[in-house]
Amino acid sequence: MNFSTILLERISYHLLRRGETISICESATSGALQLAFSQMPDAQNFYKGGLTIFNNNQLKLLDINNNDKDQIFVSRKGAEELSIEIGKQFSSDWAIAITGCITPTEEFNNQIFAHYSISYKNVIIRSDKIELHPLTKAWDAQKYFAEYVLSCLRCELKHEHMTKDRTYA
Repeated sequence: MNFSTILLERISYHLLRRGETISICESATSGALQLAFSQMPDAQNFYKGGLTIFNNNQLKLLDINNNDKDQIFVSRKGAEELSIEIGKQFSSDWAIAITGCITPTEEFNNQIFAHYSISYKNVIIRSDKIELHPLTKAWDAQKYFAEYVLSCLRCELKHEHMTKDRTYA
């Protein structure tokens, strides 16, 4: 999977300039975000790592005490909870989580979608749902979702009012 070199370089630049770190928790993109971060220049200086999770048993790796754990994998609230928890577990400034469904199923009205969340110092700063046409191939959906979230992260990293000494206002 190839990502925009410019996008990866800009994210790397901003994280290095700010002296901040990031961690990832993903299911819908199945490691695509982690792959992207591994391709960034000087990633070892800001990328703390991540988890790819697909079932409730893996949630034990995070401190998630949600009674309806199935909703973690298909909801905005779930993505937000994962974002906060992965940031805490990896002690990172930034965290990204993405969940969703990349193949059409009747359970989700044949929709292909992802919910993502970006947090900064354990505060959600961006969270949304991305939807694609039901005929989108799973591989294409994963790449699109990953690039979309990376672009959103780049936008958030450019905000100068967010510094190491202040939380997101």
